[in-house]
Amino acid sequence: PIVIATGFVATSSEGVPTTLKRSGSDYSATIFAKVTHASRVTMWKNTDGVYTADPRRVPEAFSISSLKYDEAMELAYFGAQVLHPLAMVPCIDSNIPVYVRNIFNPAFEGTVIQGRCASLSEVNKDGKVVNWRSKRGVIPIKGITSVDRVSLLTLEGASVIGGAEVAERFMGSMADAGINVLMVTQASSESSITVVVPEDQGKKALGALRSTFELELSRSNVNAISLTDTPMSIVAIVGEGMAMNSGVSASFMSSLAKANVNIRVIAQGSSERQVAVVVAGEDTSRALRAAHMAFTLSQTTCSVVILGGTGKLGSALIRQLNAQKESLKKNLNLGVCVSAIASRKKMIMGESSGLCLSTSADVDEMLTGEKAKDLDMDALTAMLEADVNPHRVVVDCTNDDGIAGFYERWMSSGINVISPGRRAGAGPLSRYDAIREAQRANSAEWQYESSVGAALPILTTLRDLLQTGDEVQRLRGCVSGTMAYVFRTMDENTPFSEAVRQAMEKDFTENDVREDLSGYDATRKIVVLARELGLNVSMEDVEVESLLPDDIRNKEYEGDTEAMRAAVIEDLKALDGPMLERWREARRDDRELRYKFVIDVATGKCSCKLSAVDSKDTLYRLRNNENLVAFETTRYTTSPLIVKGAAAGPELAAAGIFADLLRLGRAFSTSQT
Repeated sequence: PIVIATGFVATSSEGVPTTLKRSGSDYSATIFAKVTHASRVTMWKNTDGVYTADPRRVPEAFSISSLKYDEAMELAYFGAQVLHPLAMVPCIDSNIPVYVRNIFNPAFEGTVIQGRCASLSEVNKDGKVVNWRSKRGVIPIKGITSVDRVSLLTLEGASVIGGAEVAERFMGSMADAGINVLMVTQASSESSITVVVPEDQGKKALGALRSTFELELSRSNVNAISLTDTPMSIVAIVGEGMAMNSGVSASFMSSLAKANVNIRVIAQGSSERQVAVVVAGEDTSRALRAAHMAFTLSQTTCSVVILGGTGKLGSALIRQLNAQKESLKKNLNLGVCVSAIASRKKMIMGESSGLCLSTSADVDEMLTGEKAKDLDMDALTAMLEADVNPHRVVVDCTNDDGIAGFYERWMSSGINVISPGRRAGAGPLSRYDAIREAQRANSAEWQYESSVGAALPILTTLRDLLQTGDEVQRLRGCVSGTMAYVFRTMDENTPFSEAVRQAMEKDFTENDVREDLSGYDATRKIVVLARELGLNVSMEDVEVESLLPDDIRNKEYEGDTEAMRAAVIEDLKALDGPMLERWREARRDDRELRYKFVIDVATGKCSCKLSAVDSKDTLYRLRNNENLVAFETTRYTTSPLIVKGAAAGPELAAAGIFADLLRLGRAFSTSQT
């Protein structure tokens, strides 16, 4: 027989028409299934079953193929809107499977809910605890969910009364007032209790508790009773696989910490099937996405803003990201979502927070199109702060001191920064220290490996030496690819100005080549290295030799970039004679001209000048566009540790930025591997 019955509309015991409220139809269906001994229940929804998380908040969420009754009820209790906790109860005794399917996609199998989770006594029989990561391919949780708009009600300092009495009176007052208590935590001293209640019941709960402890408050036997005045949310992970598996809570908490989400309350269910935390309401979506990624329920996605995206460096980076997109996804389970790109005057952002831009399109056209806006760093920063992706990164490909001024604010919001430029790393010491403090205080990352030596691991090597206890005594070498090329190329037939022109043509130089030839660019790199060594050094502390006379160095050139470069080359011809004479003088002594820097850690002195080096010097065989840094340390006494390689041009610099981004990506996904 076929029975058709209403599930949502009903009458009360007094015969008054009423409704069964949320999921009333589902509850009716499972009741009918129980009394008719049905073989299955199918709930037709507008989604493809029960999801691992709310897809409106976690775009990477997907349908769960199967759940146990207990898991489904935990998910429903903590906010999964597809189900109601009571809807499964009638089917449990008879083990009737409940199918959740999509009426708009009937071909999809959806989610089946059946069977009970093992009890704690059954799980504990084995007695063996293993780390969940050791079970390759087995995820201990089934889903992540949330309850929005909750408040924290706290009673503090009631140790005089006694823990048992406090708890009894506290919960009794909640019950008498009809308050729905969602979570409970109690201090080990039994002097403080916090409960989580629906926000719309917060004031009522506060009044009830103050009434109950009115006498104790007047006598100061209770320090305070307080209610949070800002929106809060519960975020919970649910799954049968959590029991007897270590590291689950650690992965959950670590993912929230990396996303800069503060935890106000923590509670674990006695069944060990769920762990719940309370966070600020504005952090809910970021917390959900961070936890979802942490358990490999979705790939790790970095939300990236590229500043200077139309320059040679930014363009090279975008090309490399496009070329490696599929490889990153396949081999590292890492996605890069470019959410905004900016040039010197324009910017374009995703139409909504976290929406990726298509970097395969022509970026120059994007920034001149109708969707582009005038560059507004405050608006861009506001977009970054509102982005719910837990892994936010700014890649600063500019050489703009004003943008470097935003680093501290970004890192204070938990936003990571990659800066190939040296404006922040070698800028004012007070700003540098403020950025470092913001980085440490907010667990943000500041990657600037590419600021010295492009893609060469110079800073990484230096950090490794220091962190393993080695004592660096002296650094020396050449960190200017332009200078290396010029003095490797110039000879009797190739004058100094022509060698500089060729370096410009090959994109080895800064936009204004005078930054290279004056030693200004090399000086900034030296300051970055010196500060990494713990020296409080500024630009003015470096003894530097400029190859330019003041009239060229300070001259105001007119016209576009090409015209300015041509004018500089013309003026440099006046230096061809003097530079050739220095070259000849070096050659007469079987030496080579190299632009050499030295950092003496003991004295704190830093210098950079054009030197004639002999064949015993590591710089003697320096090639066209190479950088070289020699590390003289207490371990490397007989000969220095040397890092050497090509380090000039936008492609190599972009590769260094890409490597920095991959370091961040690996750090973000550490808890997933």
